[in-house]
Amino acid sequence: MLKIAFDPVYIHPLPDGHRFPMLKYELIPGQLLHEGVITAENLFSPAECPEDIILLTHDANYWADLRDLTLSPKEVRRTGFPLSARLVEREIRIAQGTIDGCHFAFDYGIAFNIAGGTHHAGSNWGEGFCLLNDQAIAANYLLNKNLVASVLIIDLDVHQGNGTAQIFEHDPRVYTLSMHGANNFPYRKERSDKDIDLADGTCDDEYLSILKQTLPQIIDQHKPDFIFYLSGVDVLATDKLGRLSLTREGCMERDRFVLEQCYSSSIPVQVSMGGGYSPNILDIVEAHCNTYRIANNIYF
Repeated sequence: MLKIAFDPVYIHPLPDGHRFPMLKYELIPGQLLHEGVITAENLFSPAECPEDIILLTHDANYWADLRDLTLSPKEVRRTGFPLSARLVEREIRIAQGTIDGCHFAFDYGIAFNIAGGTHHAGSNWGEGFCLLNDQAIAANYLLNKNLVASVLIIDLDVHQGNGTAQIFEHDPRVYTLSMHGANNFPYRKERSDKDIDLADGTCDDEYLSILKQTLPQIIDQHKPDFIFYLSGVDVLATDKLGRLSLTREGCMERDRFVLEQCYSSSIPVQVSMGGGYSPNILDIVEAHCNTYRIANNIYF
């Protein structure tokens, strides 16, 4: 069964003027339910991630300031969000949704978080609409519980997963792959195990050729026990922040290839959605929904 973490608190934790980035989290499950790709049984609502699990990944002082809403004004500005208790609750639930998704992936091969992909959050900072790094938290949870010995994080959001790279820079158990726009945010990059910097305007053929040459080799060489996939759709040509030129079909082929690699290798995968900032919300929702449609076809 395709299991998807979804909670109403994901949707509207912000004042009205800041809600557009969150709208897709309501529209994606609505569209999938409308099509019959999923039913209500596929959706689950995560609890709050326990503090001891968060502290496997994030610095205690940073977490305390975030939890107590005592981040400095400069730190708050860096996140891009006005800080509030509800926003922190959202991030905690997203992290737990990704952890829960790992357990469902062990059972069914794959699981999704309708939100997540908060890859700009480092061990002691929040940045770029990311406060807690959900996939890093989940990876450390799996490793700490001895559920896996090795992890691969495939980050195909258009922005480098700088927080994820920093968190795992010295951890040989976690291999980080980030394929992103070279000239895009964050302008100070961290060092992933494998960084692929793409030129502005990179289109479907070049993008897919690089991915198909790279990913199978990494899986074959590192033989991960578990894969996290960050499937941002800000690679689309329509994206106002992306600077790449993928079509919706190219983005769909990207997802198909990644998920087929996971499926054929019998490696469980948890998928978090990442970014998407096209001015037309339809472009964002359709591209994200394609990821679910492909997963449903491959796995179920």
